[in-house]
Amino acid sequence: MTTSGNEAAADALPAVEEIERERARETARGIVLMLVSVLLFACMDVAVKWLGATYPTIQIVFFRSLFAFIPLSLFIFRGTGLAALRTQRPLQHAVRSLVGLAAMSSFFYAYSQMPLANAVAIGFAAPMFITALSVPLLGEKVGPRRWMAVLVGFIGVLVIVKPDAGVFHAAAPVALAGTVFYALAMIFVRRLGRTETSTAIVFYFTVCCTLVSGIFMPFVWVAPDAEGWALLILVGLLGGLAQMAMTNAVRLADISVVAPFDYTALLWTALLGFLIWSEVPGLSVWLGAVIVVASGIYILYREAHLGLPRGMARRLQARR
Repeated sequence: MTTSGNEAAADALPAVEEIERERARETARGIVLMLVSVLLFACMDVAVKWLGATYPTIQIVFFRSLFAFIPLSLFIFRGTGLAALRTQRPLQHAVRSLVGLAAMSSFFYAYSQMPLANAVAIGFAAPMFITALSVPLLGEKVGPRRWMAVLVGFIGVLVIVKPDAGVFHAAAPVALAGTVFYALAMIFVRRLGRTETSTAIVFYFTVCCTLVSGIFMPFVWVAPDAEGWALLILVGLLGGLAQMAMTNAVRLADISVVAPFDYTALLWTALLGFLIWSEVPGLSVWLGAVIVVASGIYILYREAHLGLPRGMARRLQARR
């Protein structure tokens, strides 16, 4: 290399180092936003559980969707605006949204009927169902390693719910059904993600949930008191803010880096459940959760290795 070439390389080195430092800073911000998002979702789940003792599940879903429009609208107009909402696939959005509504309703009901950490731990099985369902519904090829992770994950779920034990909770099948509905919704998200923006997917899901749950309001309405109004509004705001934080997290950092932090939800819900309701997850819940989380992280690693990060990013953002 010539002298001028050496000088050019030397001049370029600080620029490369600055790019790497900026990437590291963005990754750190993405991790922080992911942790904030998980905490906000955990707080939302606590409010949902509290409300579930007094108000119908579908009424909580309605307010979760309605007031999520406030932070969601700010996010849209601070970004690319209404252009991000353009779609030529309204029917597919409707199907995805109805399945997602079933998932949200199932989870919200389970939160009100069983220890919060138990329901959240069961929900961690979603990646296993998504992987299994992606074969018949998306035609994806799943190798023996991911199939083994799916099998191990299902064993972890059985450890959590203990179907042959006297302590089996009646709401556990509802939480498990919610996990299956969620997995189906994410299959539709993967399909929509080929042409639609994450903003459009979240927006039309919120619209559909508000409209459909609103239809039932005259039949199930329970007039909220001051505390009820505050919590119902808070559920929507927390859900919308959590969604925004998660969307920005996967924008700033690689999905394979931030996604594992989603599992900190179990720690938050266990802590909050203990502080508020004196709920203490049993040993089987922790053991099963460790198995399920390990399987989920391995599936995440394999998908990143196989080049499926965009699908994972959209799946993660389409939360409850």
